Amino acid sequence: MDEIHLRLLKAIQVNPQATQRELSEELGVSLGKAHYCLRALVDKGWVKAHNFRANPNKLGYAYLLTPAGIDAKARLTVRFRRHQLNEYDVLRAENEELRRDAGESKPSSRAAPEEYP
Repeated sequence: MDEIHLRLLKAIQVNPQATQRELSEELGVSLGKAHYCLRALVDKGWVKAHNFRANPNKLGYAYLLTPAGIDAKARLTVRFRRHQLNEYDVLRAENEELRRDAGESKPSSRAAPEEYP
């Protein structure tokens, strides 16, 4: 859930006036999941939803990151980046092991095989 929260915080920071539908499309999740995650961020105090009551479109909101939300976004970014680097290290070690098992002494400089139609 941290990854989707991070992506949602980034999307809100870029476009505070985005609708929940727009956020769900950008994140590639259902509208219900976007609403659930957005509600969780509001409940945590990371996002504030501001309703434009004077707007004729009563559903108009702006989502703003709170100072706690900005801090959380930074922490989530660091955590996500560490996770990605750990995954990379694991895959690189597995690749090295497979290469040794295949009898290769060093990485091949061959290009990836072409795809067939």
